[in-house]
Amino acid sequence: MHPSPIAWIAMANLLIAARNLARNRRRALAALLTVAVGVTSLMLADGFIQWIFWAMREGTIQSQLGHIQVVRPGYLSAGAANPYAYVLPENLPQRKAIESTPGVKLVAPRLAVTGLISHGETTIAFVADGVDPQKEAELSKALRISEGRNIAGATAKEVILGYGLARNLDVKPGATVALLANTAGGGINAVEAKVAGVFISANQTYDDSALRLPIGLAQTLLRVNGAHAWLVLLDDTERTDDYLERFRTRFPAQSNKLEFVPWYQQADFYNKTVALFSQQMNVLRLIIGCIIVLSISNMLVMNVLERTGEIGTLLAIGFKRKKILHLFAIEGLLLGLVGASLGLVAGYGLAELISAIGIPMPPPPGMTEGYTGEILITLNVVMNAFLVAFITTTLAGLYPAWKASRLQIINALRHNI
Repeated sequence: MHPSPIAWIAMANLLIAARNLARNRRRALAALLTVAVGVTSLMLADGFIQWIFWAMREGTIQSQLGHIQVVRPGYLSAGAANPYAYVLPENLPQRKAIESTPGVKLVAPRLAVTGLISHGETTIAFVADGVDPQKEAELSKALRISEGRNIAGATAKEVILGYGLARNLDVKPGATVALLANTAGGGINAVEAKVAGVFISANQTYDDSALRLPIGLAQTLLRVNGAHAWLVLLDDTERTDDYLERFRTRFPAQSNKLEFVPWYQQADFYNKTVALFSQQMNVLRLIIGCIIVLSISNMLVMNVLERTGEIGTLLAIGFKRKKILHLFAIEGLLLGLVGASLGLVAGYGLAELISAIGIPMPPPPGMTEGYTGEILITLNVVMNAFLVAFITTTLAGLYPAWKASRLQIINALRHNI
């Protein structure tokens, strides 16, 4: 099958544009490098920010929220005032039905506890989660044990403390602490527990007042039988909304008295961070786009000035002004295509190399430990970088192309004399 006449014309125009750009190779190479460096910079910067988003998202899901939380309707808004009115009974059949759904890794119960923790003469307020240690091994991967070990079992009389809380109490693994809390009946109850270990999460403020204990011990302390929330962990974060809609349809709130809450609805810090960094990336794209526009337009204007006599000759022998405009516009488009392609290849290679080495980062605000960053190259990162280069080079070629097409024939021919 032979190419159509339109395809032949397009190929011929591209070939002419390439030969015209090759007349001044040094200038063309500088323009290509400008585009390529801009695209590479955008890919690396955007890829690093996307990795931060991914790490924050998975850390939030795997240490605090799960993909979907199942609670009693109204618990999130009014549960702090009367938490015992929103307890999910231990053996509700809906829990097993949710956990048996294909694509669901597990359903982990959590019982929220607040009260006082004492060691020696020191007493401090705490917030805690009663958890099932076996399920939390998969759900709480972002929670790192820095000293000692994790909780042994769901009925063990032991706790793990946040790093800041352990420091304020001046306790080490093996010490005994007393927990005091208000019960469901309005009284006060206390239990003793061994400190099994000390953990560090992604939030320093949380570590200063948080602890975890087996859900059986938490139920004994509060004298309840059940949990405040079931945390649903999925195989794929991207399908959170699909499963959310499926569960809401399968278990209507009115008949089941269950509310399904996605992780991002409670991840306020994550949402604000994404909004802030996204605005910063838009500013960076604008700056790099302006640099590309100025560089390419300057080069093409120089080409127009050097080829004024040639343009006059073409107009004199019958070339239409529209044809001249197309020829110069294609030169800008070709620079964008080639420069962006070079930038994508270089950016991907550098991203892989940098990710393999790692980027050592200091502790960000609200955290006690640094981390090793990477660069996450996604289809959106590649497309955004390519489109910025392609659109800006195309726009940069419009003014020189228009300027070339508007030259007066007599004035242009004088440059041949």
